[in-house]
Amino acid sequence: MADWTFPNKVKLDGHEHLVSIIKHRDGLECDACDRSYGHAFSCSECKFTIHVKCVFVFKILEIFDHPSHDGHSLKLLTTGAPDHTDPKCHLCGKNTHYKKMTKRLLYHCSSCKLNLDIDCTIDAPSRAHLNMPWHHHPLLMVDFTFHMQCDFCYQGGGHGFLCPRCRLVIHERCVSIFESPEITHLSHVRHPLKLITNGAPDYTDGRCHICAHDFRNLLYHCDICKFNLDLDCAIKNPRSVALSNTKVHEHTLTLMPRLISFVCDACGLKGDRAPYVCVQCDFIIFHQDCAHLPRIINVNHHDHRVSFKYPLGPGEWRCGVCWEEIDWSYGAYSCSLCPRYAIHSLCATRRDVWDGNELDGVPEEVEDLEPFKRNDDNTITHFAHQHNLMSLSKDGEESSLCGACVRPISSYTFYKCSESDCSFILHETCANLPKKKRHFLSPEPLTLCLQSQQYTPFCDACHQVFCAGFIYSRYDLLCSSITVPFFHGSHDHHLLYLNIRLQGEVKTCQSCGIDEEDVVIGCMKCDYFLDFRCATLPYTVTLPRYDDHPLTLCYGDEKTSGKYWCDICERETNPKTWFYTCKDCGVTLHVFCVVGDIRYAKPGAKLEYVIPGVKVEYDFELLSNNSSSRPLCSRCHCRCPGPFIVKGRENVAFCSYYCFSQMSTSRCPPW
Repeated sequence: MADWTFPNKVKLDGHEHLVSIIKHRDGLECDACDRSYGHAFSCSECKFTIHVKCVFVFKILEIFDHPSHDGHSLKLLTTGAPDHTDPKCHLCGKNTHYKKMTKRLLYHCSSCKLNLDIDCTIDAPSRAHLNMPWHHHPLLMVDFTFHMQCDFCYQGGGHGFLCPRCRLVIHERCVSIFESPEITHLSHVRHPLKLITNGAPDYTDGRCHICAHDFRNLLYHCDICKFNLDLDCAIKNPRSVALSNTKVHEHTLTLMPRLISFVCDACGLKGDRAPYVCVQCDFIIFHQDCAHLPRIINVNHHDHRVSFKYPLGPGEWRCGVCWEEIDWSYGAYSCSLCPRYAIHSLCATRRDVWDGNELDGVPEEVEDLEPFKRNDDNTITHFAHQHNLMSLSKDGEESSLCGACVRPISSYTFYKCSESDCSFILHETCANLPKKKRHFLSPEPLTLCLQSQQYTPFCDACHQVFCAGFIYSRYDLLCSSITVPFFHGSHDHHLLYLNIRLQGEVKTCQSCGIDEEDVVIGCMKCDYFLDFRCATLPYTVTLPRYDDHPLTLCYGDEKTSGKYWCDICERETNPKTWFYTCKDCGVTLHVFCVVGDIRYAKPGAKLEYVIPGVKVEYDFELLSNNSSSRPLCSRCHCRCPGPFIVKGRENVAFCSYYCFSQMSTSRCPPW
């Protein structure tokens, strides 16, 4: 099936407003029909939702000769039945209400003040319908939009036929499928299969018996065995009835094309149809996908290769990805170098865990991950700097900022540039950061580099801009240093990485209340989630204006009553959300007012976001916000509360990168 990529708004022919596109989901109700036809459009102005397959009604905005209402015209309404009329359909008496919801789309006669349901009206105008030998309903010839997909090729655009009754959509070039109204298929050799054009019969489970995909209108069916086969499995991509030389089993596997409940020996999960079985091994059984599992792979949660093993073997095993228990009597991936490390088969082969490369037969290369070459006991050559660095521990550099993490050197040992006119300096721990590492944020290894060597100034995990220091590929050092399971003081249970972008989900951060659509750290059992910006907030911070007293991060108190005020911006703080406080001074401070929204920030830092071959997109400079009079932000018109002022072009001041990057807003940052 086609992989849809949706714009935010599109123009719908025949409708005056822009509409949003909604991906198919269970419970999606269309205002034009009572069925499920996949993706839909939604109009926020008229409050209607309509399946992509039902938008043909906007090509019939007015009907003059409907056989049930001769003499008056029927006009399409998009806002429901008028208040002064009976909302029930004049013909069927019920269909303008569906599941106790009043439909927004219907035909209406203003003279007679009556309403007709869409499905009761679709036979008009009859003169425009075409009768084809391969379909039992009259058809319309229509131009397909990009979003209206053919039931055979799943492509949009072009022109073809549409059945208003059963919503069959097929390109004119694809009707050759009807030249084979009956086939004999290897997955069902007992009886011929007949082509059906109006969906799976009600007496079946409505899904393909082989792949379990929901049907569109076209499928092949055996009415004797109640067997369904979609076009992918029948014609385009038929499943092999026998598999040899698989990576997970030494014998030939045979497809069992029937509905049958089983537990897969490769992954330990249940299945309900068409497994592959091995007759030689007492019917060892596999999901179709599990029969194609790779033998040896790299995963981003572990430094070594892992290989498939069946059975995993006795012991108390816990998955290195989801941290749930592994049943050792089934297959899993394990590490030959780490005897207690294993991963569920399906966790190991997830898109966000495995890079997709099978390594069976591929020799393992030993990479040089050392970030520097040691010249002598006190001098090194680091890949990130052109001069030699000397190992030092003397005083006098406590306030200098490390070139990697942009934090003060403090009392830690460090390396400093041997050239007198160069101030480059690194914590010893930062100098030892490996040049490459595997991390759960990316299935590909992350590469250590300077921020200035990257074209993007944003971390793909926390979405914050950074303007100095080291980064790992597209992630800053803080986000790429998180390990799982992740233990955070705000929650009693460990937290795990969740790539919610792949599931199309949205989670709300427990700290800031902002919705996150990409990646989070969370506890599924408690429905507790943190975005990466809040998960990596420092527990203690020191600000000069508070006499160097440590500020401590508080995770909110539901029992607290009364009002609290931020000592920096002098606006109210919500004690039920996260905030910083000083136990010595008793002050409360907004998180943003303490740490701002720019990572690796330092006075005088500049950022130029350059796209190769394109003009500079952004450029700004950071100034310390330490004067007695804080300037007004030119965007939200509030006093700049954070530790830095963002100075844009023409010396225009902004309180944050958020305000700097907004084209037009009069609101303060959402946190």
